[in-house]
Parts: sequence; structure tokens; C-alpha cells
Amino acid sequence: MQLIALTGGIASGKSTVGRRLEELGAVRIDADQLARDAVAAGSPGLSRIVSRFGAELLAADGELDRAALGERVFRDPEELAALNAIVHPEVRRLAAERIADAEGADPRAIVVYEIPLFVESGAASAEGGFAWDWVLVAEAPANTRIARMIELRGMDEGDARRRIANQASDAERRAVADVVIDTSGTEPDTLAQVDAFWRRIGGHPAG
Repeated sequence: MQLIALTGGIASGKSTVGRRLEELGAVRIDADQLARDAVAAGSPGLSRIVSRFGAELLAADGELDRAALGERVFRDPEELAALNAIVHPEVRRLAAERIADAEGADPRAIVVYEIPLFVESGAASAEGGFAWDWVLVAEAPANTRIARMIELRGMDEGDARRRIANQASDAERRAVADVVIDTSGTEPDTLAQVDAFWRRIGGHPAG
């Protein structure tokens, strides 16, 4: 098995890279989905969030009001750190299960684990819990990413800039990267780089 960490700042094109690797035959694990699973209604993670941040963050159906929580934590680094301390360990546990399942199904599997907060969560460190074969970083200039957030996500410029400021810098991500995918050009340009990486690691179709 080969284990790839895929990361990049918000609106950097990670999902485009991850989808392409999945199309080529990789097993794709999405940390954002695991984060949702970690705080699903009735989960221990959600109970800890309510204890720390208050019951007003619960929607009427018992689910987490993610928008309200996001608005709160992304304006306060201490609050964001408190949230991460709750969610990240549970996400790591769920990820380890998915990785083990993939290897059990195919010892030659190439697993791509898409982790937006790879640097911030400590996953890049030896203590992060996983032995990465490759760290793949999707990268685009901040202004390009801001434009994408405004156009595709309906954010205003101030919110977009705050989201970027609350994440690791390009330099911090580059410091842990084995390969950088430049997503600032056209989508075919990005996909061509991903295809070249797949050939480099000896990728094979799933199964």
C-alpha cells in the first residue's frame, strides 16, 4: 500500500486533485467527511462540542449547526484551537479504520487522504499517527483562491481573507511537501500534473 496525504489551503483545488486520483484508481478518504462523522448527532464528539461551546450550536434536529460554529471559531484562534482539540483525535481514529480497510481489501492499494488542515492538525509530524509515502500539496496564489471563494462559495472578501489567515501559510505547506500541484492554471493543466504524479508512483487501476 502507498499512503498519500493531499492538502492545500481553502479553495486551492484539493478536491479537483483528489477526484482525479480517485478516477485513476486511488482509494480516496476525505477528512472533511470524517470531521462530519466525528460530530454527527449522538456522537461523543458532538457531546464534547456542546459542553465546550454551548447547546445553542445544536439545530432543532439534534445535528450540529456547522455554519454557526464556523462563524464563531474562524474569528477567534483560541476557539478554533479548542474545536480542533476535540475533532482531530476522533478524525484520526476514523481515518485509521478506513486506511486499514483499504489495505485489507487490496495490499497494493494507493490511498489518498485529503486533509485540508494537514499542517495545522499535526498530521505532518512523526506524532501524527500515519507513515506517509507522499505528501501532495495543491497550491494557488491567495488572490486566485479569494476570487474562487467569492465566485463559487458566495463569500465576501473579508471572510475569504480571514479563512486564509487562519490556515497554515504556503511556505509551511511547502516545507512538508514531496510534490506541489500548481492549480492556478486551467483544469486540464492541473489534471495533467496529477496524471504525471500517478505515473511517477506506479499507479494502477483499483482492483
